[in-house]
Amino acid sequence: MSNGPTLNPFEISQRQLDKAAKTLHLDPQVHEFLREPMRTLEVHFPVRMDDGTVRTFTGFRVQYNDARGPTKGGLRFHPDETIDTVKALAAWMTWKTAVVDIPYGGSKGGVICNPKELSQGELERIARGFVRAVGRFIGPEKDIPAPDVYTNPQTMAWMMDEYSAIVGYNAPGVITGKPIPLGGSLGRGDATARGTVYCVIEASKILGINLKGATIAIQGYGNAGYYSAALMKELAGSKVVAITDSRGGVHIPSGIDPDGANDHKQTTGSVAGFKSGQKITNDQILELDVDVLIPAAIENVITEKNAGRIRAPIIAEAANGPTTPEADEILHRNGKYVIPDFLCNAGGVTVSYFEWVQNIGGFYWTVEEVHERLKAKMVKAFHDVHDMAVEHKIDNRTGAYMVSVRRVAEAMRLRGWV
Repeated sequence: MSNGPTLNPFEISQRQLDKAAKTLHLDPQVHEFLREPMRTLEVHFPVRMDDGTVRTFTGFRVQYNDARGPTKGGLRFHPDETIDTVKALAAWMTWKTAVVDIPYGGSKGGVICNPKELSQGELERIARGFVRAVGRFIGPEKDIPAPDVYTNPQTMAWMMDEYSAIVGYNAPGVITGKPIPLGGSLGRGDATARGTVYCVIEASKILGINLKGATIAIQGYGNAGYYSAALMKELAGSKVVAITDSRGGVHIPSGIDPDGANDHKQTTGSVAGFKSGQKITNDQILELDVDVLIPAAIENVITEKNAGRIRAPIIAEAANGPTTPEADEILHRNGKYVIPDFLCNAGGVTVSYFEWVQNIGGFYWTVEEVHERLKAKMVKAFHDVHDMAVEHKIDNRTGAYMVSVRRVAEAMRLRGWV
């Protein structure tokens, strides 16, 4: 994973917390408590497979901190799932919900399985089996899962149905990311990217960059990458000039049509080869001379080896963990404006929160209302982080941690935990 020291994801999350705690002069007792999750659950449950055999699957749910409200976080189906990955992601969700100031803590979960080798029926039985195993530990006022890697609205629908069967009444608020007919929220599909674009617009004002006609490079062309491209064009009038996915990509200085590129990817499986554009690799795209770089793929792509060659003045982290701690220091030293991941991609969890609010109230909003409320949340969070970083003369990531950790620590203090 990382090109720096071989740290596991949870150790990286602890290092980032330690740095913020030092600058905040955080009470050592609070710091000690925040370095570890409050609850770590491991479950083993049987599932009958299509061939009649029964396999035992292992699942995890980590509830990191619930001082500010019920915990919230995704649930992934992945063959390489580890408890350290889940703990790190649960910690980052705690800081993500706090930085956008929504009344949640952070959690994360996963089941060790390979969805590519499973039928729809088997996936449904795994989803329901996992909910039966963790049913006493989740709920609309306890812990609220959501889709993540290799899970989707259909997975959430099965899980919501299973939980409702356990408690004996319809409980749509137990899970977010559901299909619209089962209480999902309008505006959820592009929420992560929309939040990213709102942040880029605010950063451009601070740096004096005119986004109309500004050049954009996007590494990763899944949900976050495609919608970031489409919305940078629609909301800011910017020009996307380079895109990549896992199989390569294209650089077209005159501009790329985001929808055309997405259609090409759906047809061929990749954006590579779109409109005979100049070939570009995932490494090369990071070093292009553009106004905004949006890493929207995987973690640890900006490292100490390439950080010094990054030319974009704004780096908007739509992906989780694209920058290593060593690279962060180099980018900050070189005057690059990094919008850190747990602020930049918090649009998704914010609209998940809106979904939960709508479920609990039984009253649903228009897509325009969702966009308006999301914009207000993201703009406020952006300026909270920016102001903290300027005040303490620190990088934006540490500033974001300081905003989040201070809010969680205050909730713990007011509750009398420390």
